[in-house]
Amino acid sequence: MLGIFDSGVGGLTVVKELQKRIPNLDFVYFGDTARSPYGTKSQDTIFRYAEESVQFLITQGATVIAIACNTVSAIALDYLRKKFKLSFLDVINPIVNTALKSSQHKKIGVIGTSTTIRSKIYNTILTQRDSHATIFEISAPLLVPLVEEGFINRSETRRIIKYYLRPLKLAHIDTLILACTHYPFLTKAIHSIMGKQVKILNPSESLVVENLAFLKTLDQNNDQKFYVSDDPDKFRKTMFQWLRKSAQVQNISAIIKN
Repeated sequence: MLGIFDSGVGGLTVVKELQKRIPNLDFVYFGDTARSPYGTKSQDTIFRYAEESVQFLITQGATVIAIACNTVSAIALDYLRKKFKLSFLDVINPIVNTALKSSQHKKIGVIGTSTTIRSKIYNTILTQRDSHATIFEISAPLLVPLVEEGFINRSETRRIIKYYLRPLKLAHIDTLILACTHYPFLTKAIHSIMGKQVKILNPSESLVVENLAFLKTLDQNNDQKFYVSDDPDKFRKTMFQWLRKSAQVQNISAIIKN
Protein backbone atom coordinates (compact mmCIF):
# COMPACT_ATOMS: atom_id res chain seq x y z
CA MET A 1 0.00 0.00 0.00
CA LEU A 2 1.10 3.55 -0.72
CA GLY A 3 1.65 5.85 2.25
CA ILE A 4 1.53 9.61 1.69
CA PHE A 5 2.58 12.21 4.22
CA ASP A 6 2.84 15.97 4.36
CA SER A 7 2.96 18.71 6.98
CA GLY A 8 -0.74 19.36 6.34
CA VAL A 9 -3.14 19.70 3.42
CA GLY A 10 -0.43 20.09 0.75
CA GLY A 11 -0.29 16.37 0.10
CA LEU A 12 -3.89 16.53 -1.11
CA THR A 13 -2.42 17.90 -4.34
CA VAL A 14 -0.73 14.49 -4.75
CA VAL A 15 -4.03 12.78 -3.98
CA LYS A 16 -5.71 14.89 -6.66
CA GLU A 17 -3.19 13.76 -9.27
CA LEU A 18 -3.68 10.14 -8.20
CA GLN A 19 -7.43 10.62 -8.41
CA LYS A 20 -7.04 11.68 -12.05
CA ARG A 21 -4.83 8.79 -13.11
CA ILE A 22 -5.34 5.85 -10.69
CA PRO A 23 -8.64 6.65 -8.95
CA ASN A 24 -8.95 3.32 -7.11
CA LEU A 25 -5.37 3.18 -5.80
CA ASP A 26 -5.12 2.05 -2.19
CA PHE A 27 -3.34 4.57 0.05
CA VAL A 28 -3.11 5.89 3.57
CA TYR A 29 -2.57 9.63 4.02
CA PHE A 30 -1.17 11.45 7.04
CA GLY A 31 -1.26 15.23 7.33
CA ASP A 32 0.72 16.53 10.32
CA THR A 33 -1.59 19.53 10.74
CA ALA A 34 -0.76 20.05 14.42
CA ARG A 35 2.90 20.76 13.66
CA SER A 36 2.59 22.53 10.30
CA PRO A 37 4.45 24.27 8.74
CA TYR A 38 7.64 22.22 8.49
CA GLY A 39 9.39 24.83 6.37
CA THR A 40 10.52 26.93 9.33
CA LYS A 41 11.75 24.02 11.48
CA SER A 42 15.31 22.87 12.21
CA GLN A 43 16.88 19.85 10.53
CA ASP A 44 16.68 17.71 13.68
CA THR A 45 13.01 18.56 14.12
CA ILE A 46 12.23 17.72 10.50
CA PHE A 47 14.07 14.40 10.89
CA ARG A 48 11.95 13.55 13.95
CA TYR A 49 8.65 14.59 12.43
CA ALA A 50 9.37 12.71 9.20
CA GLU A 51 10.46 9.57 11.04
CA GLU A 52 7.32 9.58 13.19
CA SER A 53 5.15 10.07 10.10
CA VAL A 54 6.75 7.13 8.28
CA GLN A 55 6.49 4.91 11.36
CA PHE A 56 2.78 5.68 11.62
CA LEU A 57 2.18 4.91 7.95
CA ILE A 58 3.99 1.59 8.32
CA THR A 59 1.61 0.62 11.15
CA GLN A 60 -1.23 1.28 8.70
CA GLY A 61 0.21 -1.12 6.14
CA ALA A 62 2.24 1.21 3.91
CA THR A 63 5.11 -0.44 2.04
CA VAL A 64 5.89 2.47 -0.31
CA ILE A 65 6.12 6.06 0.93
CA ALA A 66 5.42 9.19 -1.10
CA ILE A 67 7.00 12.18 0.65
CA ALA A 68 4.47 14.85 -0.34
CA CYS A 69 6.54 17.59 1.25
CA ASN A 70 9.40 19.47 -0.41
CA THR A 71 10.95 20.39 2.92
CA VAL A 72 11.21 16.75 4.00
CA SER A 73 12.38 15.70 0.52
CA ALA A 74 15.08 18.39 0.65
CA ILE A 75 16.29 17.76 4.19
CA ALA A 76 15.44 14.21 5.25
CA LEU A 77 15.21 11.94 2.17
CA ASP A 78 18.64 10.34 2.65
CA TYR A 79 18.01 10.02 6.39
CA LEU A 80 14.70 8.20 5.82
CA ARG A 81 16.17 5.87 3.21
CA LYS A 82 18.89 4.82 5.65
CA LYS A 83 16.44 4.48 8.54
CA PHE A 84 13.76 2.46 6.74
CA LYS A 85 14.11 -0.33 4.18
CA LEU A 86 11.27 0.98 2.04
CA SER A 87 10.79 2.55 -1.37
CA PHE A 88 10.52 6.34 -1.09
CA LEU A 89 9.12 8.65 -3.77
CA ASP A 90 10.16 12.30 -3.40
CA VAL A 91 8.80 15.47 -5.00
CA ILE A 92 12.12 17.04 -5.99
CA ASN A 93 13.76 14.79 -8.58
CA PRO A 94 10.63 14.38 -10.75
CA ILE A 95 9.98 18.12 -11.00
CA VAL A 96 13.65 18.85 -11.74
CA ASN A 97 13.38 16.48 -14.70
CA THR A 98 10.18 18.22 -15.83
CA ALA A 99 11.74 21.68 -15.51
CA LEU A 100 14.82 20.84 -17.58
CA LYS A 101 12.60 19.42 -20.33
CA SER A 102 10.17 22.34 -20.21
CA SER A 103 12.48 25.35 -19.95
CA GLN A 104 13.44 26.71 -23.36
CA HIS A 105 15.96 29.30 -22.15
CA LYS A 106 17.01 27.46 -18.96
CA LYS A 107 15.99 30.41 -16.77
CA ILE A 108 14.20 28.59 -13.98
CA GLY A 109 12.56 30.12 -10.92
CA VAL A 110 11.92 28.24 -7.68
CA ILE A 111 9.61 29.28 -4.84
CA GLY A 112 9.56 27.23 -1.66
CA THR A 113 9.65 27.26 2.11
CA SER A 114 12.54 28.90 3.96
CA THR A 115 14.15 25.55 4.76
CA THR A 116 13.83 24.21 1.22
CA ILE A 117 15.34 27.34 -0.35
CA ARG A 118 18.08 27.54 2.28
CA SER A 119 19.09 23.95 1.46
CA LYS A 120 19.96 25.04 -2.14
CA ILE A 121 18.92 21.57 -3.28
CA TYR A 122 17.15 22.78 -6.42
CA ASN A 123 20.06 24.97 -7.45
CA THR A 124 22.46 22.09 -6.85
CA ILE A 125 20.54 19.39 -8.72
CA LEU A 126 19.43 21.58 -11.64
CA THR A 127 22.91 22.97 -12.34
CA GLN A 128 24.50 19.52 -11.93
CA ARG A 129 22.18 18.14 -14.59
CA ASP A 130 22.45 21.15 -16.90
CA SER A 131 25.38 23.52 -16.46
CA HIS A 132 23.66 26.08 -18.70
CA ALA A 133 20.69 26.45 -16.35
CA THR A 134 20.34 29.66 -14.34
CA ILE A 135 18.31 29.26 -11.16
CA PHE A 136 16.48 32.00 -9.25
CA GLU A 137 15.25 30.88 -5.82
CA ILE A 138 12.77 32.75 -3.61
CA SER A 139 11.58 31.83 -0.12
CA ALA A 140 7.82 32.27 0.35
CA PRO A 141 7.19 31.27 3.99
CA LEU A 142 3.74 32.84 4.38
CA LEU A 143 2.07 30.79 1.65
CA VAL A 144 1.80 27.50 3.55
CA PRO A 145 -0.04 29.03 6.56
CA LEU A 146 -2.36 30.90 4.17
CA VAL A 147 -3.27 27.67 2.38
CA GLU A 148 -3.71 25.80 5.67
CA GLU A 149 -6.13 28.53 6.81
CA GLY A 150 -8.07 28.40 3.54
CA PHE A 151 -6.97 31.91 2.45
CA ILE A 152 -6.70 30.85 -1.20
CA ASN A 153 -8.84 33.36 -3.07
CA ARG A 154 -8.28 36.35 -0.79
CA SER A 155 -7.01 39.71 -2.04
CA GLU A 156 -4.38 39.85 0.70
CA THR A 157 -3.04 36.45 -0.38
CA ARG A 158 -2.71 37.71 -3.95
CA ARG A 159 -0.76 40.75 -2.72
CA ILE A 160 1.64 38.53 -0.78
CA ILE A 161 2.14 36.25 -3.80
CA LYS A 162 2.79 39.27 -6.01
CA TYR A 163 5.41 40.52 -3.52
CA TYR A 164 7.21 37.16 -3.51
CA LEU A 165 7.11 36.75 -7.29
CA ARG A 166 8.34 40.23 -8.20
CA PRO A 167 12.08 39.28 -8.33
CA LEU A 168 11.24 36.32 -10.58
CA LYS A 169 9.27 38.52 -12.97
CA LEU A 170 12.21 40.94 -13.12
CA ALA A 171 14.53 38.00 -13.85
CA HIS A 172 12.38 37.06 -16.89
CA ILE A 173 12.26 33.37 -16.04
CA ASP A 174 10.44 31.05 -18.46
CA THR A 175 9.69 28.24 -15.98
CA LEU A 176 8.59 28.35 -12.34
CA ILE A 177 8.87 25.38 -10.00
CA LEU A 178 6.34 25.35 -7.19
CA ALA A 179 8.69 23.77 -4.67
CA CYS A 180 5.98 23.05 -2.12
CA THR A 181 2.91 20.84 -2.51
CA HIS A 182 0.77 23.53 -0.85
CA TYR A 183 1.45 25.99 -3.66
CA PRO A 184 -0.68 24.32 -6.39
CA PHE A 185 -3.69 25.53 -4.37
CA LEU A 186 -2.55 29.01 -5.48
CA THR A 187 -1.84 28.20 -9.13
CA LYS A 188 -4.56 30.45 -10.52
CA ALA A 189 -3.17 33.54 -8.75
CA ILE A 190 0.43 32.62 -9.60
CA HIS A 191 -0.45 32.17 -13.28
CA SER A 192 -2.20 35.54 -13.43
CA ILE A 193 0.79 37.30 -11.87
CA MET A 194 3.56 35.58 -13.84
CA GLY A 195 1.76 35.65 -17.20
CA LYS A 196 1.09 33.02 -19.86
CA GLN A 197 4.71 33.01 -21.08
CA VAL A 198 5.90 31.34 -17.85
CA LYS A 199 5.32 27.61 -17.38
CA ILE A 200 4.14 26.81 -13.84
CA LEU A 201 5.20 23.34 -12.69
CA ASN A 202 3.25 21.35 -10.10
CA PRO A 203 5.45 19.02 -7.99
CA SER A 204 2.58 16.63 -7.30
CA GLU A 205 1.84 16.15 -10.98
CA SER A 206 5.52 15.45 -11.72
CA LEU A 207 5.74 12.93 -8.86
CA VAL A 208 2.71 10.96 -10.04
CA VAL A 209 3.48 11.12 -13.77
CA GLU A 210 7.12 10.07 -13.39
CA ASN A 211 6.20 7.14 -11.11
CA LEU A 212 2.93 6.22 -12.82
CA ALA A 213 3.98 2.80 -14.13
CA PHE A 214 5.27 1.79 -10.69
CA LEU A 215 2.21 3.15 -8.86
CA LYS A 216 -0.08 1.15 -11.14
CA THR A 217 1.53 -2.06 -9.85
CA LEU A 218 0.17 -1.35 -6.35
CA ASP A 219 -3.22 -2.56 -5.11
CA GLN A 220 -6.29 -0.81 -6.51
CA ASN A 221 -9.22 -1.71 -4.24
CA ASN A 222 -10.25 1.90 -3.47
CA ASP A 223 -9.03 1.46 0.13
CA GLN A 224 -8.20 5.09 0.96
CA LYS A 225 -7.70 6.39 4.50
CA PHE A 226 -6.96 9.86 5.85
CA TYR A 227 -5.37 10.79 9.18
CA VAL A 228 -4.35 14.13 10.70
CA SER A 229 -2.69 15.21 13.93
CA ASP A 230 -5.15 18.06 14.61
CA ASP A 231 -8.64 19.28 13.67
CA PRO A 232 -10.12 16.73 11.22
CA ASP A 233 -13.12 18.94 10.37
CA LYS A 234 -10.92 21.70 8.99
CA PHE A 235 -8.95 19.19 6.93
CA ARG A 236 -12.13 17.55 5.67
CA LYS A 237 -13.46 20.92 4.49
CA THR A 238 -10.29 21.61 2.50
CA MET A 239 -10.35 18.07 1.10
CA PHE A 240 -13.91 18.53 -0.19
CA GLN A 241 -13.09 21.92 -1.73
CA TRP A 242 -9.99 20.55 -3.47
CA LEU A 243 -10.97 16.98 -4.37
CA ARG A 244 -14.77 17.27 -4.50
CA LYS A 245 -15.02 14.18 -2.32
CA SER A 246 -15.82 13.44 1.30
CA ALA A 247 -14.08 10.84 3.42
CA GLN A 248 -13.64 9.95 7.05
CA VAL A 249 -10.66 11.76 8.57
CA GLN A 250 -9.28 10.47 11.84
CA ASN A 251 -7.33 12.46 14.43
CA ILE A 252 -4.25 10.66 15.79
CA SER A 253 -2.95 13.48 18.00
CA ALA A 254 -2.64 11.07 20.94
CA ILE A 255 0.21 9.14 19.29
CA ILE A 256 2.09 12.06 17.72
CA LYS A 257 4.57 13.96 19.92
CA ASN A 258 4.76 17.74 20.00
